[in-house]
Amino acid sequence: MITFAGVTKRYADGTVAVDRLDLEIPAGKITVLVGPSGCGKTTTLRMINRMVEASEGTVTVDGRDVRDVDPPTLRRGIGYVIQQAGLFPHRTVLDNIATVPFLLGRDKKKARAEARALMDRVGLDPAFAGRYPAQLSGGQQQRVGVARALAADPPILLMDEPFSAVDPIVRASLQDEFLRLQSELEKTIVFVTHDIDEAVKLGHRIAVFQVGGRLAQFTAPDDLLAAPASDFVRDFLGGERGIRRLRFTQELDAERDAEQAAER
Repeated sequence: MITFAGVTKRYADGTVAVDRLDLEIPAGKITVLVGPSGCGKTTTLRMINRMVEASEGTVTVDGRDVRDVDPPTLRRGIGYVIQQAGLFPHRTVLDNIATVPFLLGRDKKKARAEARALMDRVGLDPAFAGRYPAQLSGGQQQRVGVARALAADPPILLMDEPFSAVDPIVRASLQDEFLRLQSELEKTIVFVTHDIDEAVKLGHRIAVFQVGGRLAQFTAPDDLLAAPASDFVRDFLGGERGIRRLRFTQELDAERDAEQAAER
């Protein structure tokens, strides 16, 4: 579990990016942080791995204050996926994926073998192993980014708008692949997006932030669509809230039907 207790991030010019945040992110689930630009969702994400330091309050992972852990050590145990993948352009796909195992001192032959297995897991053609990032499409680069984040088998995965830079068809495919992976791996995932449809599709829990870094609502997708906590949340969900809820319910029913058919 990741816990924010009274967390504020205030910059030197007085700007408050996150304001007195209390939030408990459950283990083994996908928690989506959503909201308009400038609402503090990415700042919140980055306080987990100390890429941003909290000004007040505490951030804990499984009860341990992240400030008690050396930042490089903390980050090696937390997967991190960003928009446009952030791959090393001078390294092959295989060595990009194996970056963290290399840093941890693992045998290179074994690390590359594990990287090949991860390529298969995220749906990458083995023929791409020797290619460089510039030789891949945007969607393929994002798959490499996810594989790299998983390479050290971290219990926590932070994802900052990882699919926003690709076209809608590729984005839908990446979302589906991501959900399939999570059903197998059950990582604790914190996922940032500005897209409410993506949040509803992916999240077990959704945290809606408003400008000023305040948490407006934190709940399950169906409850969010059924009962917005404020006018701000209602406006952010938009006029298609009922359609989104219907679609969400239909998808849940389809998942249950598939699970029951598999059990027979």
